[in-house]
Amino acid sequence: MSNDKVIIAEQLTKRFGHFTAVDGISFDVHKGEIFGFLGANGAGKTTAMRMLSGLSMPSSGKASVAGFDVYRETEKIKQSIGYMSQKFSLYEDLTVKENIRFYAGIYGMTDTFIKDKTGFILKHLHMESEADKLVKSLPLGWKQKLAFSVAVFHEPKIVFLDEPTGGVDPVTRREFWSMIYQAAETGITVFVTTHYMDEAEYCNRVSIMVDGRIDALGTPQQLKRTFNVSSMDEVFLKLARKATRAAD
Repeated sequence: MSNDKVIIAEQLTKRFGHFTAVDGISFDVHKGEIFGFLGANGAGKTTAMRMLSGLSMPSSGKASVAGFDVYRETEKIKQSIGYMSQKFSLYEDLTVKENIRFYAGIYGMTDTFIKDKTGFILKHLHMESEADKLVKSLPLGWKQKLAFSVAVFHEPKIVFLDEPTGGVDPVTRREFWSMIYQAAETGITVFVTTHYMDEAEYCNRVSIMVDGRIDALGTPQQLKRTFNVSSMDEVFLKLARKATRAAD
C-alpha cells in the first residue's frame, strides 16, 4: 500500500443550526486502501461522506480529496471519484446497458472506451443476456453489483460507498466484497460506510464514529487488541454504549 494520501481531513465539522452532525474529525486515507467508516445510524457517517464527495459544504475545518479542496474544488472532486449510495443510484426504467452508457457519458468517456468497457462489465458480471433488460426487473444483488461497476466505470481515484450491502444476503455481500478487493488492487481507494461489523474485518483500517466524532481509528487487529476483545462487533458495542444521540 502506497503512502500517498488521497483523503486528508483536519477538524472537519458540519453544523445544522445548533446541531453539530460532524464534530471536528481528523484522519487520512492512503491510495489503494480499503477504509471502513463505521458508526451507528445518526453517528454522522453519511454527512461526513457527503462533505468529502463534494455534495455538502463543511461548516469549518479543512479537507482535500484526490488533491482537491472540499471548499473550492468540488467539481474537480466529483470528476475524480465514484459514488454509490444506499439507493444504488441506478435508473430503474433504463436498461442495464443504458444505465452504463448514461453514467459513462456524465464523466465524458469516449464512445470507444464506453463500448469496450461496457462489454467487459457485462461479461465480468455474467449479465450479457440481461443487457437489454430494465434495471427494475433485476434481483437486488445484481442491481448492487451493477451499481458498483457503474461507480468505478470511469476508473476514479476514489470510490465512496455508503452502506452498499444493505438488505442483501450474506453470499451476495461476500461477492460484493470480492469486487471491492479487485478495485483496490487496481489502485482505486475504497471509502466504505457499513453497519455490518463482519465487514469491518475486511478493511485495511477502520474508523468508528460516535455522536459525530471519531472515537477509534486503526486496523481491525489493532482495535481488537486495544479494547481487549475478539471481534469488531465487541469493539463497536463498547464504543456505541457511550453514544447519547438517537438514531436517525
